Amino acid sequence: MRKLALTILAFMAGSSAFAASSLDLEKRLREQYPATRITSVRESPAKGIYEVVMGRNVAYTDEAGRYMVFGHLYDMKEQKDLTAAVLDELNKVDVAALPLADAIKTVRGKGERKLFVFSDPDCPYCKRLEPELAKLDNVTIYTFLYPLDGLHPDARRKAQAIWCAKDRAKAWEAFMAAGKLPEGATCDNPVERNVHLGGSLGINGTPTLIFGDGAMAPGLLPAAEIERRLAAGQTAGGAVQRVKAGRGE
Repeated sequence: MRKLALTILAFMAGSSAFAASSLDLEKRLREQYPATRITSVRESPAKGIYEVVMGRNVAYTDEAGRYMVFGHLYDMKEQKDLTAAVLDELNKVDVAALPLADAIKTVRGKGERKLFVFSDPDCPYCKRLEPELAKLDNVTIYTFLYPLDGLHPDARRKAQAIWCAKDRAKAWEAFMAAGKLPEGATCDNPVERNVHLGGSLGINGTPTLIFGDGAMAPGLLPAAEIERRLAAGQTAGGAVQRVKAGRGE
């Protein structure tokens, strides 16, 4: 028993040697893993566990930076996924930097709200998304044609044909609703640029929606959920503008 107690005390003493600020731990991790791009390190809500952000990824480590856990941290008392909130923030898109000239523009109502969609013409879930988008009002939808060549080998050809149609929005609507593809038209198109853009944003599936506040949502969403997120994005955007106005920015 005495030996066990001494061992525990020795372990605690050894651990306390590593107990330092998150800045010290960040420096140590950079030294230990020079090939890894470590964006930030901070204490997590769980005592003795640190959150490590590496680009768009999140991991958790001990005070020494020896052990790494890749996964989600849950607050079971509050029933919250703490990692999900961090990932949502990390994966936000700077919508002001999106090349809107490379997207099909569809305006519904006044079009005051903005929604950006990465969609594959041969994706069945993208086809099911279109009727949901049609239920929205007061929104401008920018559709980036984003063929997933590995899954849909003919999608790139179809995307290019739709882009080269005289009325792209109508051509997109006709194809997604009835499979009617415009014929004969060829032109310079942004499909390859869209593929690179989606890859740089970490988009690996379709459909993927990006809201006005930059929040990204992969997968098929019903109109009610899209509407809820559009409203939330408007509220968040308004709050940011009020803060900037208060600062004189």
